[in-house]
Amino acid sequence: MSGRLGRREFIGRTVATGVGAAVLGQKAATAQAAGGKAVVVRAVRDNAVVDSKPDPKVVSEMVHAVVMKLSGKSSPADAWKCYVKPDDVVAVKINCLFGKGACTHPCVTSAVVEGIRMAGVPADKIIVWDRTTKDLEKCGYQVGKIDGVAYTAVDGDWEEEPTRFHTCDGRFAKILTQKCTALVNVPVLKTHSLAGITFSMKNHFGSFHNAGAAHGDKKDRKVHGGMCDPFIAELNSLDVIRNKTRLIVGDALLPVANKGPQARPDATYPEKAILAAVNPVAIDYVGLKMLDAQRKKMGLEGLEESGSAKCVFTAAEKGLGPADMSKIELVTA
Repeated sequence: MSGRLGRREFIGRTVATGVGAAVLGQKAATAQAAGGKAVVVRAVRDNAVVDSKPDPKVVSEMVHAVVMKLSGKSSPADAWKCYVKPDDVVAVKINCLFGKGACTHPCVTSAVVEGIRMAGVPADKIIVWDRTTKDLEKCGYQVGKIDGVAYTAVDGDWEEEPTRFHTCDGRFAKILTQKCTALVNVPVLKTHSLAGITFSMKNHFGSFHNAGAAHGDKKDRKVHGGMCDPFIAELNSLDVIRNKTRLIVGDALLPVANKGPQARPDATYPEKAILAAVNPVAIDYVGLKMLDAQRKKMGLEGLEESGSAKCVFTAAEKGLGPADMSKIELVTA
């Protein structure tokens, strides 16, 4: 692992996470291996998006369907219990930086919160979050206590001491380091003008204070072949992310297939999909293949072909997961 833990981060991680939480996360990840492959579950519903708007009831069914399939359980409650437990404090990391049309849809987040509550986690132990209050509000989220669940933002409440990954010294959100024992990552699938793709792994650029420093410069591009590389892989190697992440539920309802991460109506298309996995590289690679299939329809070069999404392959090289469909079991829910 590359990086160092500041004192507060170390204390927050060891006290808040606990042995039981770490073991549960490891067991959940192990349980998803099929013949040594990482499992990614995908649900697609024709009626999930109507007139460019997600249908909340359909989306809720899809979210629970992918978690049931991933866990091998026949009920949503039993499925979610495989990933979180009643004494957890669960942080739900969403992506709101670029506003409506480029954010985690609120109906996806609501379904995830519903599932966590089905597992017996009290509402007051669930935290839905991103970097700033302004970002959440512009995406249609109401900040505050909603039915007991905290919808909140970091708003500058970062660790005092930084953690280094690659050449970046990032101060992490105390929500992540101190306030939660479990993390459910709920990213949105988009292209990214610098990283190639933003999905599960890059969503954590919202987890530390100086994301701009981890986008790299011309020197990084020349050496590593792409911006945000190897920052994304190094970031996701850190224990504070790896040990707390229990589940990834990916919003691929209306991906941005070109010139993201901003909203691009001319490049947004109805994939009508929800994904679930425990391995961030596997789910990002499946997302990459989905974007490239759409880009081919649009007459655009693929992200994999161009090498612009090198961050995914760097993460695979570092042993964080597979970026190879022969090593991924893609299952339909």
